[in-house]
Amino acid sequence: MAVVNLPSGPLTLSGRTAWETPAGPPSSRIAYAAAHVVADPRAENAPGAPAVLDWEATLAFRRHLWSHGLGVAEAMDTAQRGMGLDYAATRELVRRSAAEAAACGGRIVAGVATDQLPPGPASLDQIRFAYERQLADVSEAGAVPVLMCSRHLAATAHDADDYLAIYRPLLDVADKPVVLHWLGTAFDPALEGYWGSSDVDKATESVLELINSNPAKVDGIKISLLDADHEIRLRRRLPPGVRLYTGDDFNYPELIRGDEQGYSDALLGIFAAIAPAAAAAFAALDRGDLESYDRIFAPTVPLSRHIFKKPTFYYKTGIVFLAWLAGHQPHFTMVGGLQSGRSVPHFAELIELADAAGLLPDPDLAAHRANRFFEVTVG
Repeated sequence: MAVVNLPSGPLTLSGRTAWETPAGPPSSRIAYAAAHVVADPRAENAPGAPAVLDWEATLAFRRHLWSHGLGVAEAMDTAQRGMGLDYAATRELVRRSAAEAAACGGRIVAGVATDQLPPGPASLDQIRFAYERQLADVSEAGAVPVLMCSRHLAATAHDADDYLAIYRPLLDVADKPVVLHWLGTAFDPALEGYWGSSDVDKATESVLELINSNPAKVDGIKISLLDADHEIRLRRRLPPGVRLYTGDDFNYPELIRGDEQGYSDALLGIFAAIAPAAAAAFAALDRGDLESYDRIFAPTVPLSRHIFKKPTFYYKTGIVFLAWLAGHQPHFTMVGGLQSGRSVPHFAELIELADAAGLLPDPDLAAHRANRFFEVTVG
């Protein structure tokens, strides 16, 4: 038996993992997993230090996601953009991942932001140039661009017109339809008032004005506001052909399932942690088996809500901890020293929830690693 000596007492892992690998990507939805990066444990990777990655482990994890039929959302929030991953490492990450995607025929989108600018104030012209430079980098690599929210723009813009003055030219120069991105303050408090207002309804009108001005250049919009009702309202107002990619790590099963008026596709950080279960759920959805779809996703939701609990921006720590327990990397070290972002009780509950969801494929390995962790941290 695989037993984890949790601080609260022993836990025998169930070893319940019966997910079949699908033959290919889902046919009923488009699904991207926002992937984390694997740090090189021998490098500095301390707070404020340049990120040094273990490239083989980082790319192997992306191959794992593609093998389950999921697309990869590269160099986004889950990869620690703005929380340890500098732009030099980001650019190389996009280049290498896009080459891997081309080699295996996997879907890939990649984040475009302004994080090569130094922290602090920036002019609108500087912000636009930074966006354009990253847009060119992602396009040249062969990935679909995701125009991520910019902390610089949030700090500089006075109103919705300033946002439109940045985004409209970006859509004009993009050589392919892009994915827009709306990340809420739970994920990044520096994005307060994005799209020109702290009133979500007013901000939504600005987003729709942008999309309706050039819908041919918008593949879709990723929404990460953790507000299912708002997402559905926005989804119903999008022009034909523009997708809503849910980024709601609390309510994804019902948003993806949809209703008589439509559904959301997906671009989710939690999918990196639950890829085998997500792939099985999509396979059930493809064959119209909604009972199995709901049953498979149901135990992943408590896990996701735990990983993404407040302070939500530390969710990356739980994603990496679970990747280590599941055998996708040999250590629990993160760029920027972010492995310190969650508590021992948080990790203990994460193990229980991951086991209940059938996401620890090798119980003996998971128990061995978890016990080593608790021996060091608890004694």
